[in-house]
Amino acid sequence: MSATNDHGSPVHLAVYDTYADWETGHATAYLARAGREIRTVGPTREPVTTTGGLRIQPDLALDELRPEDSSLLILTGADLWTETSAATAAGSDDLAPFARKARAFLDAGVPVAAICGATAGLAREGLLDDRDHTSAVSFYLAATGYRGGGRYVDTDAVTDGSLVTAGPTEPVAFAREVLRLLGVYEGEALDAWYRLFHDSDASAYAVLEKASGAAGEAAR
Repeated sequence: MSATNDHGSPVHLAVYDTYADWETGHATAYLARAGREIRTVGPTREPVTTTGGLRIQPDLALDELRPEDSSLLILTGADLWTETSAATAAGSDDLAPFARKARAFLDAGVPVAAICGATAGLAREGLLDDRDHTSAVSFYLAATGYRGGGRYVDTDAVTDGSLVTAGPTEPVAFAREVLRLLGVYEGEALDAWYRLFHDSDASAYAVLEKASGAAGEAAR
């Protein structure tokens, strides 16, 4: 089910302790299958440990990452986003630098995709005040004190310009929006991909194979 290859700038996946393993697997797997290089970026180059206990050695540290060297920054959910929220009043905000990096990306016109707790980080940074967005539930973001409540959309995933947001129970919808944003799948192929992985619709497999094959032929 390979899509047309696109060997542009790497996609950068943010990783930090308590990173929620299950939230970005569909997105990164199918970006990689489409020929995208996936590079992990941590607070430093020191290993981090996911919620599932997996140890990840980041490819680069956050302060080494420049928007002009990337095609997308994916901000993953993590327990630390919630702990960060509670600690902010005390002056501790360990993951805030990732939200600030997201601002730099969006200011440079480079896409950002945030899921689960990462949406709260973006809210605290003010990045959701003027953009349509979603998250786990509206009151989760309201607790950050942000001013974007009127732009909250109660749906599985939202794309507004260069920003994708989704809640923690929607990894497939999150991936759908990422794949659409980067042009990996579109139209009938994208719909079939989503029906296959979200709805377990076996009939979508043949549609996706046919659409992906046609896209591959057209690219030759």
